[in-house]
Amino acid sequence: MKLKINRFLKGLAVAITLFVIQNAVGQGHPSLVLTKKGVSEIRSKLGKVPLFDATLADVKAEVDAEIALGIITPIPKDFSGGYTHERHKKNFLIIQKAGVLYQILNDKKYAVYVRDMLLAYTKMYPTLPLHPQTRSYARGKLFWQALNDANWLVYTSQAYDCVYDFISASDRDKIEKDLFKPFADFISIGSPQFFDRVHNHSTWGNVGVGMIALVMNDAELLDRALNGLKENGLPPGMKDNDGGLIKKEGQKTGFLANVDEPFSPDGYYTEGPYYQRYAMYPFMVFAEALQNTKPELKIFEYKNGILIKAVYALLNLTNSAGEFFPLNDGQKGMSYYSRELVSVVDIAYLFGGKDPSLLSIAEKQGRVQLDNSGMAVALAVKKGLAKPFEKKSIDLSDGPEGKDGGVAIIRNKNKGSELTLVMKYAAQGLSHGHFDKLSFSYYNNSSEIFQDYGLARFVNIEQKGGGNYLKENTSWAKQTIAHNTIVQNEVSHFKADFETGNQFSSKKYLYDVSNPKLQIISATEANAYPGTKMHRTMVLVEDEGYEKPVLLDIFQIDSDKANQYDLPFYYGGQMMSSNFAYETPKTLEPLGKSYGYQHLWKEGVGKATAENTKISWLDNGIFYSLTSATKPNDELLFVRLGANDPNFNLRRDSGFIIRKKESQKATFVTVTESHGSYSPVTENATNAFSSVENVELIYEDADYVAVTIKNKNGKTILFIIATTNNSSTDKHQIKIGETTYTWVGTHYKTTN
Repeated sequence: MKLKINRFLKGLAVAITLFVIQNAVGQGHPSLVLTKKGVSEIRSKLGKVPLFDATLADVKAEVDAEIALGIITPIPKDFSGGYTHERHKKNFLIIQKAGVLYQILNDKKYAVYVRDMLLAYTKMYPTLPLHPQTRSYARGKLFWQALNDANWLVYTSQAYDCVYDFISASDRDKIEKDLFKPFADFISIGSPQFFDRVHNHSTWGNVGVGMIALVMNDAELLDRALNGLKENGLPPGMKDNDGGLIKKEGQKTGFLANVDEPFSPDGYYTEGPYYQRYAMYPFMVFAEALQNTKPELKIFEYKNGILIKAVYALLNLTNSAGEFFPLNDGQKGMSYYSRELVSVVDIAYLFGGKDPSLLSIAEKQGRVQLDNSGMAVALAVKKGLAKPFEKKSIDLSDGPEGKDGGVAIIRNKNKGSELTLVMKYAAQGLSHGHFDKLSFSYYNNSSEIFQDYGLARFVNIEQKGGGNYLKENTSWAKQTIAHNTIVQNEVSHFKADFETGNQFSSKKYLYDVSNPKLQIISATEANAYPGTKMHRTMVLVEDEGYEKPVLLDIFQIDSDKANQYDLPFYYGGQMMSSNFAYETPKTLEPLGKSYGYQHLWKEGVGKATAENTKISWLDNGIFYSLTSATKPNDELLFVRLGANDPNFNLRRDSGFIIRKKESQKATFVTVTESHGSYSPVTENATNAFSSVENVELIYEDADYVAVTIKNKNGKTILFIIATTNNSSTDKHQIKIGETTYTWVGTHYKTTN
């Protein structure tokens, strides 16, 4: 993709390159995340700032325990989660902290520990071949993949910066000559397929090389980090182990390119929040280092301040418990309590205008980064400056110019609970993307009502594939049927071909949250299946006829031929009831043979016999009901994940599929309610039954669709949307039955 960079960006990139070449780093040490002035200020406040002091005490205890064990640098042999992997990982985390402790506490034992660890690696590194595990497209030496080697360098360079003046000149020469310079060369010019691309992997590589360049005063390395390799020599069409192209023809690389391309103008990172969380640490810590060493570059203003915007986008991509929505390859439970986000929030606070709402996140995190940004946060918290971080409905565009779809988050806070709809109509998400156009997930507070599967991986658990991605990540998690969206003819979007999917994104039709009681996201997809157009409209409706807001989902499909359409809903908890007859087979069989269908057991099969199909379930003490406007002979399937899974790598999730066969055009209309509760203490169930009596598609033509939702008290919600004209000022008029409806804008809603 060719990037259109404005004059400011071009000028800044040129200025950075020229400055690097003409001006060597020479500000003394430390100068990356800590500075001499900053250390003096931190020392003067020790014992007076509770949040900082508590973090310091915890880190000191952790590092002291490791120092007592001595220097341990085993010969690398294991995947993620294995002993050697975890030992070297702990080493880089600990020596970074030890370096900081040396500066803050002025205790030489920490500097000695860092020096001795670096000398141990200096002795070992020249003897190391490529890592013996061969799974990665870019093997490391200390670790099975160069990515982890880059992690090591990002953290270890900070440690070296902190003890630079403590180490003798002769030892520094040896460490740089035999360890850091060959290390930086290995993960850059020695691994161009890793270093010279736009990907979170490369960000770590660029930053590792850039950080050590700043410490060693190496202008050539810093230019390499910022602007990529001049000649990469990559074989054409080479792919990584996730199936993604390493580099597109003519694509710029290096740190600045990794800021330019993956982020949208809203700060959304195309690989998804899980990898945005992972990549934000190197992005922000390198930016902090550049700000400290070269403030005239104004790196935090680059691309209209995108790095700071990205922090806010990331914080908004969380549920009420602070857990990131598991879009694309995302692990559930990862949250802003991670060590990366502690650093990111602190840096964003200090360098992004000292927004007091970030302090409330830092308070919840309960710890800070041990540098000037962490001290600034801790001081502000002590002064009581924190204000709540309000997560509101937000639409985050995708793509470097914001033109590649996006992710819409709609929130409704009502009667002590927060309902959150996440609709994904984004780009592929690079190699970590899933084939899930127009998919959604839905939350009641932090509990999933309808889930996104996330990744099939047990991160850093050696017993499960060495802690790496499992084959089921490709055969299940990435496939369309694993998500709550339409599957045509049991084939995934783009036939699950990454190269094809990476060319297209869905398009926003409408996003309107101006009325908090009627919030809408509507998007279209025309490329997932050639000859088929899909249009999904989701509306979170707050109406006095219901205990809590209801979610209306209108999914329209129009194809040039008849097809089978499946719409799955993956729910948690225990099924309570259904209003249709179904059969449960005596012998379980997979639902299909490929594209993820081979992993679903067919547990129940029925057919719609009424205008409405309803299922209800209980999860975490709350009742939920899904009511769908169905037609006779629509198939209704109960499924459970776990077929063709001999190693039990998959969860045993439950799903409900509405299937329409031999349909050229089809419209799925569903309403989801959250209602009532059950207490195992009192053993009382309240409002356990659905309030929806009828859902009906009452009108549909080429330009409009109208739906009614009638409750048990006789109140009816009417919702109409214009499906081909999204102007907010045009006037519409249609006649439904004997009534004519007139309105201005895309949609109309009334209750009577």
